[in-house]
Order: sequence, then structure tokens, then C-alpha cells
Amino acid sequence: MNTSCFPRRWFSTIILLIVLLPKFDSVSLLGQTAFEPRVVQSEFIFNQLPHESCHASTISEVEGGLACAWFGGKREGDKSVGIWFSSWDTRNWSKPLEVANGIQLDGQRFPAWNPVLFDMPGGPLMLFYKVGPNPRQWWGMLVQSGDQGKTWSKPVHLPKSILGPIKNKPILLPNGRILCGVSTEHDGWKVHMETLNNVGGISDQASWLKSEDFINPVSTGAIQPTILVHGKSRFQVLCRNQSRDMILSSFSEDGVNWSPLEKIGLPNPNSGIDGVTLRDGRHVLVYNHTQRGRSPINLGISSDGKQWNRLLELENQRGSEFSYPAIIQTKDELLHITYTWKRKKIKHLVVDLKKK
Repeated sequence: MNTSCFPRRWFSTIILLIVLLPKFDSVSLLGQTAFEPRVVQSEFIFNQLPHESCHASTISEVEGGLACAWFGGKREGDKSVGIWFSSWDTRNWSKPLEVANGIQLDGQRFPAWNPVLFDMPGGPLMLFYKVGPNPRQWWGMLVQSGDQGKTWSKPVHLPKSILGPIKNKPILLPNGRILCGVSTEHDGWKVHMETLNNVGGISDQASWLKSEDFINPVSTGAIQPTILVHGKSRFQVLCRNQSRDMILSSFSEDGVNWSPLEKIGLPNPNSGIDGVTLRDGRHVLVYNHTQRGRSPINLGISSDGKQWNRLLELENQRGSEFSYPAIIQTKDELLHITYTWKRKKIKHLVVDLKKK
């Protein structure tokens, strides 16, 4: 180019445009294909508060719609806290009802914690939850429903050394077993896995296989793993990090033996996350893209579980809390996300990831 004939003011304009153009995340070029993710529905599960505080939602696809549960009461850890449930018929959410709590046979009451829904194909809707004075002393419980949550069984104690899925949904293995991501806090924050081999004998110790605690050379502690699937027999978990820097990852070739935890390039402010493997093999994750606080809350995407890109910012309000997400992909390929909204409500978003 003959710069002597090129107006100098054009150079200034071009440089200014380069500086001001938005820096697009590389997700827009992921797999050589452009995407246009859109939030197509945004709502609260309930508007009239049935409790003063709520947290830790879980969501599952069921026949005819969706099921959602969370814990709610006066405040987290208070004896009033129980497990609440609502169902969605594709138009409206039902009135929330308490379906489980920590009342014991002797009348003593403990708080309930961290519900996890799992709709067993050809079987009941399972609702795992924890009961106890705190996360260091809680124990695993289960109620089940044969009618998508209209009625529930009596509570069942899981075996003494078994907690069940600690926050995030389990996955069904090809052999019919259920793989659960579990963690403990009584002796430092540690992650392990539990495999349910016999759904019919869920309260029987012999029905469960428990892995060793994951080796963790990179942080002070890890909890609340979410499970991703890489092919037929390779698995990955992503974990909350007590050290408040990066999300932690581990891989397994059999679901029993796991590699030492390592950091991936996504921040974590010591807050819960949840992910799911899509039908096309990609992975999505809901998390707080910050190392301090619980806002913003974001949706990320990856093709290999290691390199992640921000896809959407779901909420961002300084000083507010948007946390403890749950995410699923339904049969129509839409993403359904729930999360705690300022400890007062549970937010439900529907995201369409269709290609341009």
C-alpha cells in the first residue's frame, strides 16, 4: 500500500476500531462453527415465598415436564429447613410443597440439605438428600416417587458409610449402575465416588461400591463433583475448590480409579458448579466466573473438558448471590438451568444452543 496516498486520519480511525471492537470468546469459533446461544425463557419457580430462605436446587426431566427440588426454611442450617418440590407441565410450575425434612422418630429435628433428583429410566423418580446438624455430621437419605412427584415414599436411610450424590446429579452407566459424585467435610474437604449396583437394595451396604478419596496435590480441599462423559467408558469430574482460585478436574477410565485433581482455567470462588455432557459430545458448565463472591454466574462450553470458553453471562449484579446451579439437557436438546437467586428464590432458565 502506498501510505503516502492514504489519509492519516484513516489510520487513527482503524486503530480506534481495533481497540474498541468487542473481544469475542473463542467459543464463537469452536469446532469451526458459529453458535448463537439464546435464553428463551426466564422465570422463578415460585413468586410467593413459602420460606424465608432457599438454596441448592436440583432439576430433572420427567414424563410430561420437569421436576425441581431445593432446601428451604428460616436460613441454611436451621432446624426448620426441609426439602421442597415443584413440577413443571411445560406451562406452569406447581405450588411448592415440602416433601422431606429432618424430623426423627423421637421428635428431634435436624436441618435437611442438598437435594439431588434422578429419574431412573423405567423406575421411580429418586430424591436423594442429606440430614444432620451440619455438612460434617450429616447422613444420606432417599425418598422415591412413582408418579413424577405427586406422592412420595417414606424416607429411607442410606447405608452408614454412604452419602449418595452430594450436590449434583448422578449418571446412569451402560451396565445399569448409577455413578454418584460424593464429597465429605469431616476430615478436610475430600472427593470420592459411589456406585449404586442394585437400585432395589439401595439401603443395603452390599449394593454400593465406594472409591478411594481422590488425590489432591493442588488445593486445600475439593467438594461437590459434577460428572462429564467422554465416550463409553471415560469420565471426568469437575469440583468446587476450597482454595478459591480454579475449578479442579479428574479423569477416570472405569469410574472407580481417578487421576489426581488438577486445575483447569476457570475461576472458582469456593462455590458450587454443575455441568452436563451434551448429545453431540460437547460439555457445558454453569459456574461463577470470579474468584470472589457469587456474581456473575456464567455458562461455559468445552469440547474436551479441559479448555473452556465463556458462552453466556446469566446474571451479574455486584454484591448479590447467584449460585449452586443445576443443569440438564432435555429430549428437545434445550438446556434447563436452575440456581439460587439471592437466597430468596430459585431461578429457571431455558437456553437454546442451536447453530446459526
